[in-house]
Amino acid sequence: MTHAPDLPPITGPVRTRFAPSPTGRLHLGNVRTAVFNWLFTRHHGGAFVLRIEDTDLERNLAGSEEGILEDLRWLGLDPDEGPGIGGAFGPYRQSERAERYAAALGRLRAAGHVYPAFGEEDDGGEEAEGEVRRFHRSFRELPPAAAAAREAAGEPFVLRFRVPDVEEVTVVDRIRGEVRFPAAEIDDFVVARRDGRPTYNFAVVVDDVEMGITDVIRGAGHLSNTPRQQLIYDALGADPPRFAHLPTVLSPEGGKLSKRSGADPVSELRERGVPPEAVVNYLSLLGWSHPEEREILTVAELVEALDLDRV
Repeated sequence: MTHAPDLPPITGPVRTRFAPSPTGRLHLGNVRTAVFNWLFTRHHGGAFVLRIEDTDLERNLAGSEEGILEDLRWLGLDPDEGPGIGGAFGPYRQSERAERYAAALGRLRAAGHVYPAFGEEDDGGEEAEGEVRRFHRSFRELPPAAAAAREAAGEPFVLRFRVPDVEEVTVVDRIRGEVRFPAAEIDDFVVARRDGRPTYNFAVVVDDVEMGITDVIRGAGHLSNTPRQQLIYDALGADPPRFAHLPTVLSPEGGKLSKRSGADPVSELRERGVPPEAVVNYLSLLGWSHPEEREILTVAELVEALDLDRV
């Protein structure tokens, strides 16, 4: 992995997105991602898209989407497209895009990029974070006629992505440079569950392609997902966005900041009387610094100064 990459300057229209799941109120960790996306987008005069990633039905909480919108409004992080905004392509909720995912899966299946694996649970033996687990590849070369017969008979299956026979997958990151992942460590991963719902890695690529997202700015925890997503972009014949993975914000205990570990809900800060501009100012300095080392900045000053070269 290289550092301080020499990458071409950003030209043309910029489109970013903030894509929370409606599983509770926003906390400082995920709001910090929204802050960086919003400031970067305003700096480049682009469009900031809000997308609610709500396909994990078991984890969705009633009222969470309304709470997310309320928190973003309070912080002044106004989206240009998304739920409640009335943009040209809004509202964006993954739960309303099932036909788009099914169509993309159909194209990949016809081209041989995905195949059914019968009798597997939805996770299909997927690896946990930091762990490599192998699955049985017996279905990878199952003849199409045999697969069609088993599907017609009603046998349950998941859809797996056929990882190509390449040496490595290279991800270009605007913060970290070129990050190389050995392809041998990437199993044929699940892209659709038994009930047809897409997995995260597949849905997010289809959404970003169709919404014209040019820049994906997110936490470093998503870096391990990126080679799978890069392969899906390639299979769809789409150019990937510019990726930028922000440094991880740690909890007081040293682990990743999360709802369960040190991350206050944004709504709680509002109830304490903390000014929203102070929250934006503080979060912008977690992983970025002003060229003049200033620490108290207005939102307008942050918009003028913040870019990715000092992350």
